[in-house]
Amino acid sequence: MSHKIPDTITEEELKQIVRGIKNHKKKLAYMLGFYQCMRVSEVVALKSDNVDINRRFIYIKDAKGGKDRNIPIAPEVLKGLRYLPVGGTRRALQYSFKKTSKEIIGKDLSFHSLRHSGATHYLNKKKWNIRAVQQFLGHARLTTTQIYTHINNEELLKEMWKE
Repeated sequence: MSHKIPDTITEEELKQIVRGIKNHKKKLAYMLGFYQCMRVSEVVALKSDNVDINRRFIYIKDAKGGKDRNIPIAPEVLKGLRYLPVGGTRRALQYSFKKTSKEIIGKDLSFHSLRHSGATHYLNKKKWNIRAVQQFLGHARLTTTQIYTHINNEELLKEMWKE
């Protein structure tokens, strides 16, 4: 059984979405999805107690598969963490992002697209190695991480013509 791989967005498209909304908690939720590559369930469950500003780590408890993981805080989300918890339900956050992405950038996206987009961002734009992305996402197998990383046409063209 094959699953449809979510579309991805660029960091600029994320910024467009975030600029287009007023609700600080939703802005933070979308940024956590992208920059922290967090699942919607992880975003909804995240509490201030799970954030260590001094060490610059987020502690994700009982993620998919019952696993815990520590991930470094992205500089882009640091200030927004004061709006924790984001509250709401997984379903409400998924619906909200789908509606907002359609309205602002004209793309029909799922919240999970943010996780794929973030992984792709770190691999292609930030030049992280695939093992670092794997650990950040909390994947046991590298093959799972490879599904999460996409290369767009511009990246392919850049690779073809680089010297």
